[in-house]
This record gives sequence, structure tokens and C-alpha cells, in this order.
Amino acid sequence: MAQEQRLELRLSQKLILTPQLQQSIKLLQLPLLELSQDLTQELMSNPLLEEVVEREPEEKVESLNTTSEEESFHEPLDDSESPLEKIFGFTTDSYFEERESDGRDLGYFQESSEDVQTFFERNRKKIDLYEHLLWQLRLSHISSVVGKPAEIIINNLNEDGYLQASLEEIAEFTECDMKTVEEALAFVQKLDPQGVGARSLQECLLLQLTPLKLEGSLVENILLNGFPELEGKKYKQLALKLKASIDEVLAAVKIIEALEPRPGRNYSSDEPVHIIPDVYIEESDGKFIITLNDEGIPRLRLSNYYKKLLANKKTLGPEEKQFLEEKMRSAIWLLKSLDQRNKTIYRVTESILKFQEDFFRKGHKYLKPLNLKDIAEDMGMHESTISRVTSNKYVQCPHGLLSFRFFFSNAVSSEKGDISSSTVKDLIKKIVSEEDSHKPLNDKKIVDMLKDKGITVARRTAAKYREEMKIPSHNKRKKWF
Repeated sequence: MAQEQRLELRLSQKLILTPQLQQSIKLLQLPLLELSQDLTQELMSNPLLEEVVEREPEEKVESLNTTSEEESFHEPLDDSESPLEKIFGFTTDSYFEERESDGRDLGYFQESSEDVQTFFERNRKKIDLYEHLLWQLRLSHISSVVGKPAEIIINNLNEDGYLQASLEEIAEFTECDMKTVEEALAFVQKLDPQGVGARSLQECLLLQLTPLKLEGSLVENILLNGFPELEGKKYKQLALKLKASIDEVLAAVKIIEALEPRPGRNYSSDEPVHIIPDVYIEESDGKFIITLNDEGIPRLRLSNYYKKLLANKKTLGPEEKQFLEEKMRSAIWLLKSLDQRNKTIYRVTESILKFQEDFFRKGHKYLKPLNLKDIAEDMGMHESTISRVTSNKYVQCPHGLLSFRFFFSNAVSSEKGDISSSTVKDLIKKIVSEEDSHKPLNDKKIVDMLKDKGITVARRTAAKYREEMKIPSHNKRKKWF
């Protein structure tokens, strides 16, 4: 076949996301904290943006009196008098003596031991598991040959204290033989907290038996030879397998339950995560008021200085003019995107409030089935936009702090019509919380109890809801003592 070159005209449609549109989409899905960080970064990188700082009334009054105060300080001073004595009409010595005599010490002379203690408690850094183990390693009399792989083992522990790397990998990395690595692991497993350095839950529990002097006991026998039955709480099978009475097995299980399955838990350096609501919904005089949370969000505006500079084109060179014009367009688009973000979040919240008004007035039992498509059709937007708005955002309402996704759930049929799957989950949770812990309900009995309430669900649906709420099966919920 002969090859030839030729020109062709083709008409096609393509969706192209411009950088400005990408930024707008990004801002729409950002939660409050990340939005604040992103805007702060934009404020630092774009000179056309500046933050609006509201001045307090007191600051304005002070600024008016600044001139008179400065004049008083700039008056010629006598050598015999200090500035403080000149202005206030008394000597500094008499002032501090008076404060000292009547106990009005504001911290100029000495700090109380309570204040010092509070300062150190506030600024004290919590020691993590790695630092705690490394400190013990450095204080120990161990050879450097074993100490090197021991430090690598410590570095490969997760936050719960379990070893994540294999001994073969550690031996290859440290260029040591397996015997040395095993010796290093045995050393680490003797450190505090007990059970650290284990490679499985079974090994972790076994390591904690030595300090308790339980080697050779029924507890160790259960952990070594009956661990699958122990996990499934099959205590009768465990008693038959180990040829022990059920009472002896239950006593041993009680000891095992007192052991620590996560040795590194007390040394976790994770800080608690505080969720900041993006929207507030409050009820006033029978009406709901929606308020967007702008706390911590910098208020931006275009810089008047640079706007005047751009208006006077004679003072700018071509490169400076091009740079400022690009930054101006970027700043204007950012401000428009922020405004559009706030309007969209407000409208989505308003639409959710319209669909779920019974929930906001009466509580969780009145949550209705709702999906993204319903909100999208109500607002005349695409589902992907609604998904971005409701992702990783929270609303503070009279019923608590809730995720936007909480209001979206599937429909479950009942005698009174379709109800929300979240309502069914709450009922299952309530049924389980009220059950006899010695005779827990299986999924079939839970389904029967839901049916008595007029709610029809399949057994596997109830099991799925239970697993989503991280509720164990009835066998694992059973308490033997």
C-alpha cells in the first residue's frame, strides 16, 4: 500500500479542563481546614491578593490618640527623672514596693512553682514507642553486632508494637546472619512494654506470660494449641480438645482477656482529630437558619496598591505588566471560585434541609431515603458536583455533628412505606445493645424482631448492616462470665 501525506479537517468535541476550572473544582471539594491552608498559600504566592483585617473599635480609638501620646514621650526629659516618673508622677521604686507589699505580683519578680509546672506540662512532648525502645537499647549492655539489627527491628515496628518486616529482610539489610537477627529480636521482645516485637497476636500474648510466670499453664496451652477455638469463643470445644473442665478454660480465658493485644497503644503519638463543621443549622422561631462557617478562613480582596499600579501603565515594563496581569486574572478567578463554592454549599444544605426537614425537627427515626441524584435534580446540577460538595464536610445541627453523607441512604421497605437504611441500622444497634449478653441474638432473630416492627429485610442484609457498624457476630458477642 502506498503511503502519502495529506491535510484533513475534522470537527470534534472535547471537554478540556482549564487550570482555572481545575482550581474551582478543587476548592469545591476541600474541607474547611484544607481550604484555609490553600488560601494562605495563595495569599503568599499572589501579590494581587491581600487579607482583610478588621480593626476593633478600641484599636481605632488608640490610633487617634497615638499622636498625642507620642508627643508626650518626645518632650525633653530631665536627667533627674525617668520617662515613667515623668509621665505617671511617681517613682518606679515606690510602685514596685507597693505591689510587692500588697501581694500584687504579676510575674515581674518570680514565677510560682504551679505556673512553672503548668508551663512544662503544656510544652512536654509525649514520648513515642520508638523513642522509648531506643532509650532502653542505648542503656543496655549489648554488643554493637546485635545492637545494629535490634535498632532496625525497632524501626520496623508499627504503632501497635508489631514487627512488620521479616527476619530475612532484616538480615539482608544489616548484612548479619539469621542467628544474630534472632538474638536481636529476642532482646527487643524483652523490652518494655511487654509483648512488643511480636509478629502476630498469638506471639504477642505468649510474650506476656513470662513476667506473670504462667509458662506451662493452661493459659499457655490454650494460646499454643487452641488459638483458633479461642478466637471463635468455642470454649466447649476447647475444653474437650485440651481435656480440661469448662470452668478451668473460662478462668484461663479471663486471664488472656486481661493481656494487652496492642502493646504500643499507650505510646501512640497520634493527636485527637477535632472535626470543624462547615455549616451550622440552627432552629429559631420554628425556622431553620443556615450559616456557613468561615472561622479561620482568611478574607481575601484585591490589593488597591497593585490595582493602581496596573492602571498606570507607563510605570511598568512589558514583563512586569504581563506578570501582574496574570496574577490579577488568577486572583479574580480565585475570588469568584470561592464565592461560587460558598453559594453551592449553601444551596446543597438548603436542598438537604428541604428533603430531611422531618429529621431536623423530630430526630433520627424520621430520616428519609435520599441519594445524590435527588439533590442534583432539585438543584439542576450534575451528581458529581453534589458528590464533591458533600465529600469530607460536616454540618452542626440540633442533633449533633454529622457528615453530609449521613443524610444519604438507601430505601428499605416497611409497612409504613420506604424508610432509610440508616434508621434500620439504628434499630439493629438498639436491639443488640438491649440483648442478653449471655444469650446474644443471631441475625435471623434480629430480622424477626425487625419484622415485628414492620420492617422487612433479608438476613444477609441485616448481617451486612451489622458488619458495617462493626458489630461482631452473636458467637463473638457471647459472654461466658
